[in-house]
Amino acid sequence: MKLTFRIAKLELSNLFYSPVAWVVLVIFMVQSGWEFTSLLERFERAQQLGMNRSGMTHSLFAGFSGVFTKMQENLYLYIPLLTMGLISRETGSGSIKLVYSSPVKLSAVVWGKYLAMVFYCLLLMCCLVILGIVTSFILKDTDLSFICSGIIGLFLLICAYSAIGLLMSSLTTYQVVAAISTLALLGGLNYVGKLWQDMDFIRDLTYFLSISGRAENFVEGLITSRDVFYFIIVILLFVGLTILKLRAGKESKPLLVKVSRYAALVVCALLAGYATSRPGIVVYKDMTANNNRTLTKGSQDVLRQMKSPLTITAYVNLLDANYFSLAPIFRNSDLERFDKYFRFRPDIRMKYIYYYDSTSNPDLYGRNKGLNTAQLAKRVASSYKLDINDFLTPAQIHKKIDLSGEGNRTLRLLEYNGKSTFLRIYEDLMRQPEEKEITAAIKRLVTEPAKVAFVTGQNERSIKRMADNDYKLSTIEKTFRHALLNQGFSVQEIYLGKDSIPSDIAVLVIADPGMPYSPEQLQQVTTFINGGGNVLIAGEPSRREYINPLLATLGMSIEPGTILQKSEDMAPRFIQSALSAPGLKLLGNSPAFRQDDIVIGFSGTGSISGNANNAYHITPLIVSNTANTFKRIAPIDDSLRTAIFRPELNDARGAFPMTVALTREHNGRQQRIIVSADADFMSNAELLRNNIRTANFLFTTELFRWFTYGLFPVDTSRPPLTDSDLRISATGVSYLKTGLVGLLPALIVAGVVIMMIRRKRR
Repeated sequence: MKLTFRIAKLELSNLFYSPVAWVVLVIFMVQSGWEFTSLLERFERAQQLGMNRSGMTHSLFAGFSGVFTKMQENLYLYIPLLTMGLISRETGSGSIKLVYSSPVKLSAVVWGKYLAMVFYCLLLMCCLVILGIVTSFILKDTDLSFICSGIIGLFLLICAYSAIGLLMSSLTTYQVVAAISTLALLGGLNYVGKLWQDMDFIRDLTYFLSISGRAENFVEGLITSRDVFYFIIVILLFVGLTILKLRAGKESKPLLVKVSRYAALVVCALLAGYATSRPGIVVYKDMTANNNRTLTKGSQDVLRQMKSPLTITAYVNLLDANYFSLAPIFRNSDLERFDKYFRFRPDIRMKYIYYYDSTSNPDLYGRNKGLNTAQLAKRVASSYKLDINDFLTPAQIHKKIDLSGEGNRTLRLLEYNGKSTFLRIYEDLMRQPEEKEITAAIKRLVTEPAKVAFVTGQNERSIKRMADNDYKLSTIEKTFRHALLNQGFSVQEIYLGKDSIPSDIAVLVIADPGMPYSPEQLQQVTTFINGGGNVLIAGEPSRREYINPLLATLGMSIEPGTILQKSEDMAPRFIQSALSAPGLKLLGNSPAFRQDDIVIGFSGTGSISGNANNAYHITPLIVSNTANTFKRIAPIDDSLRTAIFRPELNDARGAFPMTVALTREHNGRQQRIIVSADADFMSNAELLRNNIRTANFLFTTELFRWFTYGLFPVDTSRPPLTDSDLRISATGVSYLKTGLVGLLPALIVAGVVIMMIRRKRR
């Protein structure tokens, strides 16, 4: 071991006596400093404009344009210049013969030279450590553990590159050839993970060979024993191959013996890689401040309830607009989407079934009019260079499963203990399900879904229509991520008087009846409420005579009049109001409601009054703002454009409750009732409103979470990140750029020049 370190010291001194090592160090320092300060300039300008962002540590170092991401992309370019002469210099000059004839072990020589490269790689990483230290001074609550994770990953990556360069240097006597060969091999290993992804066996092989891809987890804040062992195995493999190559030049052994040694080493490396990557034995360390690379506690609790394996089958329709998201070429990316779940349930089985069938894809069908389903599928397969025989025909897929109810869209089917549920792809910017939707689907299988019943028959808001005032989007729309159906709920309609109210429902929803209820229907609801059932009652001021008889049984009513709000841009009857402090506490203090610009929109709301017969505790959830709102008792014409307070029209000022919560203890459980003087807050139109940022869908989601006592939707919230405040000015960033990109490299160059001159004089 002492000899190995002596050789490493000698090799390191030789390395720094040449200008190459210094040039690489300076270039690395300039590039990393430039990337870092350029991002700082952007973030500082954004902060001046009031656009603070949380998670700035991640934005600076990872993500699409982070410093570590950019350095990882170019890291392989530095190694060939450093490793090209490690062995080829000895073989080219003939000094390798002295090594062969000396009692020094070849393994000590090879490991000594490799350790010299490891020490140099540590020096390169010190440049990144400097950036991390600078960040800790200029960014409030810097996530230092996240930065450490990225540096560890890049260090292991460059050490693996060095081992590969060491082997390439042993294969030729020409340093230039060694450099070019190393560059070509490292470049290939950087891009091999993107090649031939449409073939199953090749896809897994190229994923294994993609070294740079292994460092991405580190850069994003997750350290796994699988990736650490992978880099160690790669290093041992290539250093071992180098030793065998030099030993083959020293010994006179049959070719079969030499080849057997190489083969045995490669097989051992592959077996070790396979063994250390088994899901059941992989150890994880999440280095992010809010454990962003780990499932939340809510998801972990759901997985712990599972007693048998879960099967996730993706049904991928060639003719669907979402085909490519689950196409074979993106299979590894899709598996990574569930990697957090594999960590806690390694027995999850993933399957992919590809088929073609008619589906809703207006763009595709519009451009190919006159073709039937089979002809269109063949044309699409041909254009993408796919074999149509790899896809099940409509008749074949119908024998396996009927997806017509899902519109034959691309989706996943989750199966567990004889139960199944769909996990869909949504029509929004993200498209793919995230932790909240995935866990909700799993939870539906391990527990009974929360049941919500909507009353129908008296012209109430419908859950089956997409008209502006109806409720399909928020309840059963399959392509809407936040619909109750996709958040773990089971939604149904009941006809009062004809259907009985199920005793096991989480909440009964009565939304804006257009006709009066009969005494029998009122009695049916009253009996349900008196029995402790949870109810959401939403009415409209213009039809309060239909809902007030029901509210009267609770001692509540919607008062005459409509609340108006002064606004420069919005209609007077559109009210924007935040959740009240008592309401926020009642709904669990969700951090999402604490943002300054979060408001809930109401289109034509009234006010609520009553004492709930002193049986319930009343909590005002949303109250009108006394500064810019008032209530008008007189009829309001549709042509009203501006809200002007007019006493002659019986206008009244005040803080008017628009939505209230009623609670009481009943049979050991808290009964929960919501009364709203507006039924539009969860309508299709309000949830699709894009001219103003409202939190109606969030408010709706939190209401139903409250009704189910936190059972659904699954809580996947995380503690907010606080690294959002840069403590540096634009001038400071300029000085920092000058120091990192100009002054510090210049000092190193000056020191090297002085050292070279003094050495030459000696």
